[in-house]
Amino acid sequence: MEQASFTIALAGNPNSGKTTIFNMITGTRQKVGNWPGVTVEKKEGRIKKFGHDLNIIDLPGTYSLTPFSIEEIVARDFILEEKPDVVIDIIDASNLERSLYLATQLRELDCSKVLFALNMHDLARARGVKIDAEKLSELLDVPVVFTVGNKNEGVEALLKTAVELAEKGRTTKLKRRVKYNQDVELAIQDLSALIGAQVGSQLGYDLRWMTIKLLEDDNILKKRIVEKLPEKAQAVLEAAHAQRENLVRRLNEEPEIIMTDERYGFIAGIIKEVLTTSRRQRVDISRNIDMVLTNRFLGFPIFILLIWAMFQLTFTMGAYPMEWIEQGVAGLSAGLAALMPDGIVKELLLDGIVAGVGSVIVFLPNILILFFCIALFEDTGYMARAAFLMDRIMHLIGLHGKSFIPMLMGFGCNVPAVMAARTLESEKDRILTILITPFMSCSARLPIYIVLAGTFFSNKAGSVLFAIYLTGIVMAILSGRLLRSTLLKGADAPFVMELPPYRMPMARSLIIHMWDRSKLFLRKMGGVILIGSILIWVLSAFPREVAYSRNYAEVKQQIETEFTNRLETAAAVNRPALEQEKAGRLAHLEKHRQMEKSEKSWMGMIGKVIAPVFAPLGIDWRGGIALLSGFVAKEIVVSTMGVLYAAENEADALQTALAASGMTPLSALAMMFFVLLYVPCLATIASIRRETASLKWTVFSVVYSTLVAWLAAFTVYQGGRLLGFA
Repeated sequence: MEQASFTIALAGNPNSGKTTIFNMITGTRQKVGNWPGVTVEKKEGRIKKFGHDLNIIDLPGTYSLTPFSIEEIVARDFILEEKPDVVIDIIDASNLERSLYLATQLRELDCSKVLFALNMHDLARARGVKIDAEKLSELLDVPVVFTVGNKNEGVEALLKTAVELAEKGRTTKLKRRVKYNQDVELAIQDLSALIGAQVGSQLGYDLRWMTIKLLEDDNILKKRIVEKLPEKAQAVLEAAHAQRENLVRRLNEEPEIIMTDERYGFIAGIIKEVLTTSRRQRVDISRNIDMVLTNRFLGFPIFILLIWAMFQLTFTMGAYPMEWIEQGVAGLSAGLAALMPDGIVKELLLDGIVAGVGSVIVFLPNILILFFCIALFEDTGYMARAAFLMDRIMHLIGLHGKSFIPMLMGFGCNVPAVMAARTLESEKDRILTILITPFMSCSARLPIYIVLAGTFFSNKAGSVLFAIYLTGIVMAILSGRLLRSTLLKGADAPFVMELPPYRMPMARSLIIHMWDRSKLFLRKMGGVILIGSILIWVLSAFPREVAYSRNYAEVKQQIETEFTNRLETAAAVNRPALEQEKAGRLAHLEKHRQMEKSEKSWMGMIGKVIAPVFAPLGIDWRGGIALLSGFVAKEIVVSTMGVLYAAENEADALQTALAASGMTPLSALAMMFFVLLYVPCLATIASIRRETASLKWTVFSVVYSTLVAWLAAFTVYQGGRLLGFA
């Protein structure tokens, strides 16, 4: 017998535990993409459960279904157009009144079966809140299940109830609805009759819901009616406009305001029936923790300390598995070198693919640790506190703490960080946030910092990493102040930051978040980094025939002959020293040959052209080429250095080759500053173009960030030289 397939959508407010429950249900059997036509993240998981194939959809978190934000539009459109078999509304049991507004709107849609999950009821109990689930279910005509998502309590029962609900077939009409003002109800009745006669069920929407939305002047619905039923749209919209005008005259208020008040009145009645609060004094743990973590004097130093600890942990803890992977790459390279015959294919594989990709993949442990720490901040609720702490500083540049959330996301990847700016209401705030977000150092830059800091600042590498990331925040703030005072003048937008309760993070959830974000890094290994490494090798290996300035074979023979004669006449005690001297001279000769070969390759020719641009920064032509390749993806910078620097001595690791290349700690620091601030990767530029819908702002972002990067690196290098640093 063929299994039935059901689609179950998870809806809910932000911070209600919706994504935690989604992760509990789907585990690693989920995929992340974008909703059709928009760049809001879409999570989908497929599982087999209770004899059925279940497709679980995690809708964007939203407080209502009023189509103001892109998240609200996406969530409502999916429910209306895709018609999932069941919608599970994840409700924060400790904040029932706020959560019930979305629940009320879901019931009004009346296009699918709705199930309520009273999540975090352990937190509600701790606050002395008791909810009568049976009474709530009876009053709202929907099943209600208690859950504690982060402890996996009730999740199995929730899913079983959803499947049973889906199996029942067509849902019955709800008995209890929000009863609006008498004048509003009469307008709904009259307009419903007209819409029923004109449109009927052609749009597939509930008739009462359509009527209410038209009275609320819902532009999305009006546009749909015009698109799908152009010949009938005018009569329907004119009738709706007339009813709205009549209500405004009679009630002296906009209908949407009246109906919102009525919904909250309906919710207040429900709350009185189902919720009781203990009179005992309850200790609010989150509030007590916030007295310390958001304290005006202690909060910011603690935030700085936690961020420093994150980068210190990323470097020190990641050093051990990084060394193991490095040894594995070296072993693979040695094994292939022994098995393969000499020739161009061997050079491509060893010097191009293994040297390029291998030099990047060793940093996977550091990437995993960084993402784990970010997931820890998010899942515990501290990320919102960080935005709250930064609110006062963000006001210095005419923004608010909400703008810092995309910037914090930029520590992971600048692409979703740029997209996250769309939640800002003001266009100028949105553009300004987008322009300064790329200064936040994404995880793709991390391997570059690690290889340079590990080579030249090994004992203080964690502190150097912290200083680099902190510099990105400072430069973002300074740039924001400059742009707000010149190109993007505007008043501060009012904003209230929501601080969700602290929660104990689940190891499973942390691992899923960490792995989801690290998969992109791994995909790049077989994509853009592999292609980039091959391209860099081709440019550095050709032309094959090079006109050297001297005959290296002849010089090598002269050295061999000289030391053969010296060894024959030397005493036995002196021979080891002579052998060592001979090896050093031959290695020095080979290094010069490789350097000349690199300089006369196609890559060297390009490098010589751009060398004057990077010379004042203490960066040679090879570093300049590596930085140029970072325009495509920042990870390619490391693979390019792996091909260009390590090519001079194939037996050495990249860090050893860098140390022997003539690069100094000061020039390495200047290079890190340049990497931090210069033009973001191609994917981020495409996101900036899409989100600003302006080529002008995209070009400005590229030019401005690169100019700032050059000036910062110049100041570091030349200022350091003036102060006597090497």
